[in-house]
Amino acid sequence: MVSSPHEAMHRIFQDHPGLFSRVSEVLGIDFTPPTSVTVLPTDLTEARPLERRVDTLLRLETEDDEPLLLAVEAQGKKDPDKPASWAYYASYLLTKYRLQPLLLLVCQDRATAEWAARPVSFGPPQWPLLTLRPLVAGPHNMPVLTDPAEVRKDLALATLSAITHVKHRDIGAILKAVTTVLRDTPHPIADPIVELIAQGLGKHPAAEMWRNLVAVDLSFYKSYISEEIRDEGRTEGEMRRAAKDVLTVLAARGIHVPDQVRERITNCDDPETLDQWLIRAATAPTAEEIFADE
Repeated sequence: MVSSPHEAMHRIFQDHPGLFSRVSEVLGIDFTPPTSVTVLPTDLTEARPLERRVDTLLRLETEDDEPLLLAVEAQGKKDPDKPASWAYYASYLLTKYRLQPLLLLVCQDRATAEWAARPVSFGPPQWPLLTLRPLVAGPHNMPVLTDPAEVRKDLALATLSAITHVKHRDIGAILKAVTTVLRDTPHPIADPIVELIAQGLGKHPAAEMWRNLVAVDLSFYKSYISEEIRDEGRTEGEMRRAAKDVLTVLAARGIHVPDQVRERITNCDDPETLDQWLIRAATAPTAEEIFADE
């Protein structure tokens, strides 16, 4: 399973192109809702050997205003070199497409989001050449949706909210509200959302909550990602039981198990190794001897 919050934070705009309209409403900025959206190539490389890629690039068509280009970037941490890259993206897109560019940054960390939202000027201080002002969506301004009724109104926004609030104290309630709605959501809509959230939570503790919720609340789903999440949960359970069996045999034989040995056994995630240790635990004179020849 791909576990990449970076990928999920921008890919959701490819899967749900209309999401930008709702995000801009949350941010308090008035853009005419697009009548159509086109996903454009993200390669901004020039003829010289310098490769630059924006994460997601969309062309938004509207009824009233001129089309605009929306570049979506996932930003995981503060990076003083990034504003110069963003300015490059903006000027290159304007030059190539002759359409006004807009940059949306998606963050999971509040400090990073607030840093990214600050305007950056380029040029001498007495006469700045240009000022970069990206839009930023993150835990500081995305809604906290713990009510299934609110989630049901806009699943795409709820998905982005869950990803950006990965560190929120109420993340368990946020994820539970999503699975509650997904239980009666058609598979073609629900399955990509299960995958996006799994990617977006990455290796944060909330990822374990999501795996458990998918395994219990969405046990009837047969999508690739939900099956993989459930398989992972079953595998983890089997590993815990196998480690417990090794410790039980040692305890039944009256063998003292030092803390470092117990930790090595309980942290092992290789079933073949645990099987070997279980066999050795039946005859080993000390707990350490089960690791013989390793």
